[in-house]
Amino acid sequence: MTTRAIAELFSESIRQLDPSADDYVPQLVDQIIQQARIHRASDIHLVPAADRLTMQWRIDGVLHTVAAFGAESSPRVIARLKVMSGLLTYRTDIPQEGRVADGSGRDSSGEVRITTFPTLYGEKAAIRLFAATSQLQLLSDLGLPGDVEDSLRNNLHATSGVILLTGPSGSGKTTTGYACLREIVRLFGESKGVLTLEDPIEVVVEGITQSQVKPYVGFDLATGLKSMMRQDPDVILVGEIRDPETAECAFQAALTGHLVITTFHAGSSVEAITRLLDLGIEPYLIRSTLRTTICQRLLRRLCRQCGAKPENMPGTDNQLDNSPSHQDHRCQACGGLGYQGRFVTAEILDPNQSDIAAAILNRVDSHTLQSIANDSGTVTLRQRFERLVVDGITTQEEAFRVLGR
Repeated sequence: MTTRAIAELFSESIRQLDPSADDYVPQLVDQIIQQARIHRASDIHLVPAADRLTMQWRIDGVLHTVAAFGAESSPRVIARLKVMSGLLTYRTDIPQEGRVADGSGRDSSGEVRITTFPTLYGEKAAIRLFAATSQLQLLSDLGLPGDVEDSLRNNLHATSGVILLTGPSGSGKTTTGYACLREIVRLFGESKGVLTLEDPIEVVVEGITQSQVKPYVGFDLATGLKSMMRQDPDVILVGEIRDPETAECAFQAALTGHLVITTFHAGSSVEAITRLLDLGIEPYLIRSTLRTTICQRLLRRLCRQCGAKPENMPGTDNQLDNSPSHQDHRCQACGGLGYQGRFVTAEILDPNQSDIAAAILNRVDSHTLQSIANDSGTVTLRQRFERLVVDGITTQEEAFRVLGR
């Protein structure tokens, strides 16, 4: 889905730049980042083709094509990004990743992370725009459903066990994890030792000790977890469970008297349980240590200011509609998208309920476990989505986009 309104606003912002000026490319890159922030983009994609460099912004989880530059601009723009993030400008044949150092560029609204990737027509760049520290949220600010927030807050008082935050990429798991850490610091201050092991560290949280893994020197998640146990922590955050060894170390840490908060890729709370079993985690270990499993999603919220009806917006039912009536929608709040901002919703699975606990110990399949969870009163993501649609907060099309049909 494209929107002419945002594209024209960006075009207007760069018309004042002089292409013949020596600092044209640095100014162009600064404008790209600044304008992307203004329009609430979380990511910028710069994709090279044979005759152009296409720029896309991810706004509220959806990619929008905003501009295209001449092919001759592609290496110069990518080289500028590399300079800003301390990458090797002469290596165009390997992927690279870096952060914009303080003082680089003119954007100071939050951290900027840049990755490059070699393609057929040159290097593709992806720019991740993080929120400024002052915008980062506490647990009470996330907007989680009341029952999910209450359960999560209660579990943060525990002295051992695993809190599992699940969902696909881009569902806000890391934001929830950091909010949990801030809540622990708020509740217990310096009386609890909180350590993290991340890849990479995305946000600096005051009052805790954060570490970033370095696989190229043998400091991976599993190795770091084993060493961390000798640092006498009370609470451990593991950035993500990616493999059987990391999963085993995380659950063993919980078994020995530590509260472990970690994220895990899974489509539902039930699927997270069955995937842990597939990774080789013994049912008794899951039953003994898992305190709660939360699966969350981010959905776009209907724009309240323009009152645009979703059926009249581009992209409905995955169809591209570039008719003038659609492209001329110029709401200043949403940029013509019909949606403004995102919000989180989530489901929670309590593994301590007797029927669910017995099912875990018996290694039942995900379909059977879901039926048992439903009979035990679990409110699923799909049920929460249906209520949000009825309440007019989002649309059926958005629910389909996030959960599928």
